Amino acid sequence: MIFHILKRSEWEAALERKTYAPLSLASEGFIHCSFKGQLAGSAERHFRGQSDLVMLRIDVQRLKAPIKIEAGFPHIYGPLNLDAVLETIDFLRR
Repeated sequence: MIFHILKRSEWEAALERKTYAPLSLASEGFIHCSFKGQLAGSAERHFRGQSDLVMLRIDVQRLKAPIKIEAGFPHIYGPLNLDAVLETIDFLRR
């Protein structure tokens, strides 16, 4: 399993489009993800002070796009097919 944090509005837009391709895919070529133990650090680094976030729990076996582990983090090299998302969880920051 890998995880991805994003704004609720971005996820809702992805559901309407039936695919998820954030700006990082166009600018960097991949979607940033985390392993479970990396979530707190990723949230602090990239989402400090933000609210209304969700976390996607992604089954890597269902991904259509390639996944690579780089600098210890999982990166999805293509759009995220929504059927790979097993669960959407409200991401509550403390």
